[in-house]
Amino acid sequence: MYGFIRVASATHKMRVADIDYNTEEIIKIVKEAQKKDVAIAVFPELSITGYTCKDLFFQNALHQKVLKAIEEIKNKTKELNIIFIIGAPLWHKNRLYNCALILQRGEILGAVPKSFLPEHKEFYEKRWFTEGRDIKNETIEINREKIPFGVDLIFNKEAPFGVEICEDLWTTIPPSSYQAINGAIMHFNLSASDEIVGKHEYREALVSQQSARNISAYIYSSSGVFESTTDVVYSGDLLIAENGVILKKGERFKRDSQLITADIDIEYLKYYRKIETSYEDNKPKEVRVIETKELNQIKTLKRFIDPHPFVPKNKAKREQRCKEIFSIQTAGLAKRIEHIGEPKIVLGISGGLDSTLALLVADKTMKLLKRDSKDIIAVTMPGFGTTSRTYKNAVNLCKKLKVTFKEIPIKEAVLQHFKDIGQDPKICDVTYENAQARERTQILFDLANKENGIVLGTGDLSEIALGFATYGGDHLSMYNVNASIPKTLIRYVIEWVAESNEKIRNILKDIINTPVSPELLPEKNDKISQKTEEIIGPYELHDFFLFHMIKYGAEPKKILFLAKHAFKNYDEKTILKWLKVFIKRFFINQFKRSCSPDGPKVGSISLSPRGDWKMPSDASMRVWMEDL
Repeated sequence: MYGFIRVASATHKMRVADIDYNTEEIIKIVKEAQKKDVAIAVFPELSITGYTCKDLFFQNALHQKVLKAIEEIKNKTKELNIIFIIGAPLWHKNRLYNCALILQRGEILGAVPKSFLPEHKEFYEKRWFTEGRDIKNETIEINREKIPFGVDLIFNKEAPFGVEICEDLWTTIPPSSYQAINGAIMHFNLSASDEIVGKHEYREALVSQQSARNISAYIYSSSGVFESTTDVVYSGDLLIAENGVILKKGERFKRDSQLITADIDIEYLKYYRKIETSYEDNKPKEVRVIETKELNQIKTLKRFIDPHPFVPKNKAKREQRCKEIFSIQTAGLAKRIEHIGEPKIVLGISGGLDSTLALLVADKTMKLLKRDSKDIIAVTMPGFGTTSRTYKNAVNLCKKLKVTFKEIPIKEAVLQHFKDIGQDPKICDVTYENAQARERTQILFDLANKENGIVLGTGDLSEIALGFATYGGDHLSMYNVNASIPKTLIRYVIEWVAESNEKIRNILKDIINTPVSPELLPEKNDKISQKTEEIIGPYELHDFFLFHMIKYGAEPKKILFLAKHAFKNYDEKTILKWLKVFIKRFFINQFKRSCSPDGPKVGSISLSPRGDWKMPSDASMRVWMEDL
């Protein structure tokens, strides 16, 4: 389903060395996972015997029982399509190896030995096992059947995955790194990591970081509380991560079997590897790719899709992000000001979100440079659609910040322009609107020339994506501090500033609550008559479309699917309508982005033609529209 597959991490009720009991529990969980449409599941290290058998690993009785258990597991799961990974001690060439067995439909697809054996503190695996990191291109005999054996195994072509075992993750270069270089998009780890104070946090960081480093999914399963507690205790830590994000955690110290699942976006991981890193510069090594049967497919997506991907839900994280964005903006503007030779800053102030944030950035920048706020020239230019609410907010904010404030009405100049070009002022068309935007821009540029200043741009990422700016008008500036901040996030950055500045807090909060509007059409009874989101659609939808199209490379039908899953306040018809608007506007307005002003990148998405996004201005949208 749109590149999603369901994976699972499991830990079972277990008795040390009671192989029959452990086998029954493993089979029970495998069948449960099959019912949940799990494609691949992983169990803990040495899950058939238990990790803490110690010298019992040398007993032939144990070894013979392990072989019988493997046959039983194969026979009782041969009707199941799920791939599952279990741990067992296996002899090969008179050496004992700590192995992972990968099974599907009653067949053993391969066996992977543990590469690195811990031999420190409470660990002494080398007493029993041999390290397997040099085993490649070999087979191991299990019940008279030759099985691919080695650390050079990658399974499945469409959703490639590799396997490593416990300590392998903790070493300097984990086997999963080599697996990733060779195309593995998922890694499964069978582990027996004992629990001491603080270890869980470190373990979680390892899993998260390895998934981020490899741009992969990492599925981790560790032995639970039923292991021997002679010297240490195991907690059954279960973790599923995707590209640095922990999607699911299990409950530690649970006195029962446990199965956690998460839906992994394979398409996203493959796309991200292509565009975001030097992943492809790594030279692959020879590996054996093991074919599998078709993977189980999910029927319904069971994954949280954030409707506001640019905005962290957690307040503390959101505030931290806003602080960092504001710091990037001010640092970028300060450098530009210093380089030019200490010019003044000229910007239009409308009482809307974008110009407010730009003014706040300018004010902070002057403080950083130890310059007078009067060197900021904020200009309000009332037109045909200006309302008293936005006007008063603009004026009051400028006064509170003690910047140089100018009011230059544009009505008469625009009416003269209409007369010059033969435009009927009663016809409120695109000419009517854009003439005002260009008049305002001309004023700002001419004033900048007069005052030895630079024009500060205010347009945000959402407007740039949609082309919602007048070419040769507000599209132009000498530096745009908002260029890579989406509309859904801008209001939170302003809110963050408001919380730390009591004297302008109430003004900023009213600006945040004002409907987004360019105010280019005549106001009605001093009320905004032109609401942007009624014209081009809700910004929360457009920001969602932008995020998944640019960051994840998702095709339109997948974006539609994800949006339906994420938003409960829009029906499919509404989402489809605005998605078509987004695609159309995104394609036909690339010419505006192709000559956009400089501005700092603050997040993972930027549409600057000099940076992240390179697209021909005359590309056809046909393929994208047909996809819908």
